[in-house]
Amino acid sequence: MLQLRKFTSEFNTNLSIAYPIMLGQLGHILVALADNLMVGQLGPAQLAAVSLGNSLVFIALSIGIGFSFAITPLVAEADGAGNIEKGRLHFHHGVVMCAVNGVLLFLALLVAKPVLGMLDQPEEVVKLAIPYLEIVAFSMIPLMIFQAFKQFADGLSQTRFAMYATLTANVVNVIFNYFLIYGIWVFPRLEVEGAAWGTLISRFFMLGLLVFLLSRKQKFKPYFYIGNMQHIQWSEFKELIRLGFPTALQMLFEVAVFTAAIFLSGILGTNAQAANQIALNLASMTFMIAVGLGVTATIRVGNQKGKSDFPNLRRIAFSIFLQVFLIEAVFAVGFILLKDFLPPFYIDNPEVIFLASQLLIVAALFQLSDGVQVTILGALRGLQDVNIPTVICFIAYWVVGFPVMWYLGREDQMGSQGIWVGLLVGLTVSAILLYFRFNYLSKKLINE
Repeated sequence: MLQLRKFTSEFNTNLSIAYPIMLGQLGHILVALADNLMVGQLGPAQLAAVSLGNSLVFIALSIGIGFSFAITPLVAEADGAGNIEKGRLHFHHGVVMCAVNGVLLFLALLVAKPVLGMLDQPEEVVKLAIPYLEIVAFSMIPLMIFQAFKQFADGLSQTRFAMYATLTANVVNVIFNYFLIYGIWVFPRLEVEGAAWGTLISRFFMLGLLVFLLSRKQKFKPYFYIGNMQHIQWSEFKELIRLGFPTALQMLFEVAVFTAAIFLSGILGTNAQAANQIALNLASMTFMIAVGLGVTATIRVGNQKGKSDFPNLRRIAFSIFLQVFLIEAVFAVGFILLKDFLPPFYIDNPEVIFLASQLLIVAALFQLSDGVQVTILGALRGLQDVNIPTVICFIAYWVVGFPVMWYLGREDQMGSQGIWVGLLVGLTVSAILLYFRFNYLSKKLINE
């Protein structure tokens, strides 16, 4: 009991850091939820179009967010060591890097538009998805700059400001969605494109609000001082890229395998793709809890690394692994119990509802693996260990998981449910291998 207590005693501290991240990340998913719920009322083709358009956006997003994640462990380590100057350098260079990434990702999405027509998707879905993609692509610029400010604040364990900005932006998104999708009041009826415009407007608002909130707080003022041109150091960009590029690959490998699930579902038909979108949206919302604890692992492990307190580093990390497992176990039970109740909120189509309810059974099982693997990745990021975890992610998702998805996801095998079984297998392998990696590294640091 005393052995367990040394881990559970950290639960409150973990949650105090994690809950604003959870709500903030959930806010991003709620943007997609609002789009899905409102667009879903237009029909399965429109819902599938949002899913298809977002498939490419999510790939770009994973790359951009992966690079931005490099800011948090560096700022957290500097904060643990009490070095404001170093933290300021990481912050400023991180903003420049993320702004450049936002522009590059916007251009990349525009160039990638023809890919949607090459994926054996229903023609009506592709036709609706392309204009949606064009508008949402531009929102990558404000979103990436927002990420830089968010990850900086997270590194200082000040996680609530990004939450305020994200949740307020959600209200803005829902309002503009309502007006622009259905053509309410003086606004034109834009349907799927209206959802894209709502997302774009809300992301500019979100960035402006976060910068305003941080700039007014005394704690952040030393970091907002710019200095002269000698302040720009290429060595800082190299350090950010050294951590950010492998992290971006980690996220890309995972997001791409979920995107593959969307494409494989599209091959099975519009209803299968719509069902996949419903199950994925629900699973994504619960996954944000794990993401919050994963970022918490990065922050707290980074702090302890800055203090060179490795026994506490290991203890705190394992407390987060245990906590996320217990939370995700509750969500797993909830998905099983509510599998027939949740899908009808999205769409009134009996076949789509049935398919989505079957997917939620598998989603319930991979809640555990997905939650554990993302928190261990966060802890390894706090140790600034990113290269080996990247290899692990590739092997788990693409060498193991994808072949299972492709084989079992065929119409003559398990169909949509087989695709998600492949996801479950990949995430489970990832969780196991990453655990071995962290266990080895944390013991090594203590022994040295």
